[in-house]
Amino acid sequence: MDVTKLTIKQLMDAMDAGELSSAEATRATLDRIKECEDLGAYVTVCEKEAMAAAERADKARAEGRRAPLLGVPVAVKDNICTEGVRTTCASRFLENYVPPYDAFVVKKLKEAGAVIVGKTNMDEFAMGSGSEYSAFYRVKNAIDPERVAGGSSGGSACAVASGQAFAALGSDTGGSIRQPASFNGVTGLKPTYSAVSRNGLVAFASSLDQIGPIARTADDCRRVYNVIKGHDAGDSTSYAGDLDMGEHITSLKGRRIGIAREFFPDALGGKVREAVEKAIKFYEDGGAEIVETSIGSFDMALACYYIISSAEASSNLSRYDGVKYGRRAEGCKTIDDVYYKSRTQFFGAEVKRRMMLGNFVLSSGYYDAFYLRASKARTLIKRDFEAALSDCDALICPTAPTTAYKSGSNAEDPAAAYLGDVFTVPVNIAGLPALSVKCGEDSDGLPIGMQLIGRQYCEETLLSLAEIYEKGAAK
Repeated sequence: MDVTKLTIKQLMDAMDAGELSSAEATRATLDRIKECEDLGAYVTVCEKEAMAAAERADKARAEGRRAPLLGVPVAVKDNICTEGVRTTCASRFLENYVPPYDAFVVKKLKEAGAVIVGKTNMDEFAMGSGSEYSAFYRVKNAIDPERVAGGSSGGSACAVASGQAFAALGSDTGGSIRQPASFNGVTGLKPTYSAVSRNGLVAFASSLDQIGPIARTADDCRRVYNVIKGHDAGDSTSYAGDLDMGEHITSLKGRRIGIAREFFPDALGGKVREAVEKAIKFYEDGGAEIVETSIGSFDMALACYYIISSAEASSNLSRYDGVKYGRRAEGCKTIDDVYYKSRTQFFGAEVKRRMMLGNFVLSSGYYDAFYLRASKARTLIKRDFEAALSDCDALICPTAPTTAYKSGSNAEDPAAAYLGDVFTVPVNIAGLPALSVKCGEDSDGLPIGMQLIGRQYCEETLLSLAEIYEKGAAK
């Protein structure tokens, strides 16, 4: 039995039955990390700390104690703070930063008994769609190492897909959980904005960022999500109301699934379209009613996202100046030298590109033309999604317009990579939950992901719809 291929449920059942220990599962995971080192999934591996945590979990289990993730090896994206373990955001600016505290979600994982095996690689400061913009080394696709892993949570998706973790936390600002999950053939959940605390997440775009799980199945995502969700007084945007507005669906009969025509343009790739349409047919054959709908403001979403996210990024990253935050360049004689040299040396090209764009759209004379208009467009996008979902349990569409592309193919054309986010960014703008689940493969054997989009705080509806599909498609 290859322990690293088990689901969380299978692992928990085996440990509860005494057939396997957390120490054995953790050792197998750490060995797998060493075997797959060339994939670049991790920035930091916590071998000593992980084995100690696994032994504590085994002791707790032997004493009859139980917890939702007791003894399960998991990974954490490297923009989520971990006490005593460096958090680099895959940037030279924070290369040696060791947080003095755990993020809220990391505390929740530890309380649930999870074993944190390491911090996963990513695009620098979560800005990218391929995990090629890490300051250290790129993340390779778990299915085809010549291709990108997706981004910015590429390390988390690659780790889960290649057996280097049973689940991992990622962050999703415009598709950074769902797109890498799609590219690596695993399941990724972007929760409703405010359902999971951002306390301890290094900010990219604060009104869009959301932490969520990547795992092998919808049920595994559910297990991790149920641990990390919840109100946190340390996050002013954290929701204190009912987070369980969704339904646990066991039958498709009477369910309504919406198809927004804008998510199926004529240019959509044949294999991607074919796989998603086959998944739609699965739901229809199971008794669900397929409803045609529309997101009229869809064409505004991509531009709206890159204006708002870049504006917020330029504001959030202004603190990295070599004085208040981050490394300081050597040989500086004046304060201007410190700012200029530190930012020039330690920020990567993509981060600089987005910061400059953000400063531009916020500048005098351009604020009204760009940022203010994008903010108004955001309101329209939210309304259109609310209208489309008012009569549906979920919307279904592709996660990405293509499968994983060759590494370096978009290096000279960042706009091409930005277009890959066209189906994911509208969800972040609307603040809704969405999930990516594998629904097929292309002619090269690369995974294709479908995306399920739901109403606010209806994560369980999406998870159970995905679970029905996973079980049905496996037959």
